[in-house]
Amino acid sequence: MMDPVASVVDQFKGFTVSTREFINGFMQNQDASSCRNPIEILKRLQREAFSDIMKLRDRQEKVERVLSFYKSTKGNPFQEQDNTRVRGEVDVLGAFSLHQQNFNAVNRAGVRDGINTRFIFETTVRQKDDVAAEFVANQSSLGDGLGNALSLAKVFYKANLSDWCSAIAVPLGGQCRDVAIATTSSNQGKGLTEFSYLGPPLLGQNNGSAVGLTVRRSNIIASIAQFVSRQDMQLPSSSVGSSSYSFSTFGHVVCQWSRGIKLSLMGLLNQIAKSSSLVERETEKENISDGLIALMVESELDESSRIGGWVEMKRSNPKSLQWAVTISDYPEDELGWGLSIGGINQGPMSCEHFQVEASLNFNMSKRFSLQPGIVYVVDRSGQIPALILRSTWSL
Repeated sequence: MMDPVASVVDQFKGFTVSTREFINGFMQNQDASSCRNPIEILKRLQREAFSDIMKLRDRQEKVERVLSFYKSTKGNPFQEQDNTRVRGEVDVLGAFSLHQQNFNAVNRAGVRDGINTRFIFETTVRQKDDVAAEFVANQSSLGDGLGNALSLAKVFYKANLSDWCSAIAVPLGGQCRDVAIATTSSNQGKGLTEFSYLGPPLLGQNNGSAVGLTVRRSNIIASIAQFVSRQDMQLPSSSVGSSSYSFSTFGHVVCQWSRGIKLSLMGLLNQIAKSSSLVERETEKENISDGLIALMVESELDESSRIGGWVEMKRSNPKSLQWAVTISDYPEDELGWGLSIGGINQGPMSCEHFQVEASLNFNMSKRFSLQPGIVYVVDRSGQIPALILRSTWSL
């Protein structure tokens, strides 16, 4: 028979075990229910998402700091730093006259036959200024050999100070054309002679080094520049030297009207100071001044057609006039043509030189064009016709 005390102890132990199991099962059910609660799940996802957002924000701040650093140094880590552009052109012009003994008259007509090669290297500095260097090589048809080597002919710097003002500096090879206001359209340079595509001769004069300023207001543009050049000469006597300084002031005003009509007035004043010095430093000076005035009118009839004319007068001899009138149509993908007349007059009834030029333009491709034409010259040598063929390769 079982002891009553042992029986009571066993029952108490069983009750204790059952109570513990009940409590553990209740607590596990509470944990499971809390894990399956949608609110708790959303809270947990919110905490994880907030942590990821903070990490992304830290990374974004780091990237913004890097970009602000490159902007402050005027650079861009995603852009190539070398932005130099190269443009090249090979111009071949040949002239044939039935009267070879009067070939000088063809040269007076502005025909410069031979091979002309030009390379221009351009780059942008300070984000809005332009620097250019031009190398040229010329070979006349009368010369021997394959031509001259490329040589530095021009250094050009343009600073765009604002939307309406710009400054220009040409330390080497300055011409009035470099500081003049570009008024001609893309048809410029497609004639056969200097009369038809270069404009007034004063634009092509080499005047040494130059500084200039251009101002734009509404439909009026004005430009002014100062040139300086020096030439040294050695006289037969070893003790005497001679030098001359040329100071030239160039001004250009352009007025633009509707329908593509432009009126240009330009002038060039030359002041030449000649001096000769001996060993004893005795100096003799002589100042010579002269100038040129030119008026030019042009109108763009449409995208490819243009008509224009110019007249140039010498300050020392107002009766001496050079003039030309040109009409042309040079479309990009079709046959083009040009017609020009010009001359040199020494008075109202005295025509020293007169010429007529007609040409066709074939654009064989975007980089190659062919221009056959004829020039008829009338001057003191007589009446001289000449056939001209010009080809241009753009590189």
